[in-house]
Amino acid sequence: MKKFLILPLTLLLSILLIACNQDDDSGKKTDGADKASEEPLKVDKGLINVEVTIPATLYKGQDIDSIISEAKNSGIKEVIKNEDGSLTYKMSKSEHKKMMKELKERIVKSVEELKTSEDFVSINDVTYNKSFSEFTLTVNKEKFEGSFDAIASFGLALAGMYYQLFNGADIEDYKVTVNLKDETNGEIFDTMVYPDSLNENNNK
Repeated sequence: MKKFLILPLTLLLSILLIACNQDDDSGKKTDGADKASEEPLKVDKGLINVEVTIPATLYKGQDIDSIISEAKNSGIKEVIKNEDGSLTYKMSKSEHKKMMKELKERIVKSVEELKTSEDFVSINDVTYNKSFSEFTLTVNKEKFEGSFDAIASFGLALAGMYYQLFNGADIEDYKVTVNLKDETNGEIFDTMVYPDSLNENNNK
């Protein structure tokens, strides 16, 4: 069975929560407070605290009570379960800053592991932009299409979506594009845009 090297939802949350227990440091983050048409998608900053609201769609299939309990036990000041199923995390600015730093470092590390992993043999290279809103996987097309290596693209997309959410991305920027590039000719032969691809799969 392949070792899954990309960050699943529960690991992403664990990374963010563990970061809260580290020593405080100073720093400011960019404001972000935008709202989706149906679900909240925002980071609200006060003078002392930061509020991060994650939409219910990204908690589908998860044990919400366990997530809330783990968050509180890990040092998050408050977690509120909203009527629409979304969760709002309240934390200090220093905790939020360290969360973002930790998440960025873990995503970068996972990408490097993916490029050299023997578990995803069809994937030869992975590039990404600064905001983790776009990833390009250079692959052996024939091997890729005959394998389960596409799971890596989903893992990257999930990590990118959470990074943007916790960083206060505008709703129009809340997209992660994953390109698949053929190593033989450099052509992009498939492109997936998340969370659109998730919604399409859920509707099938």
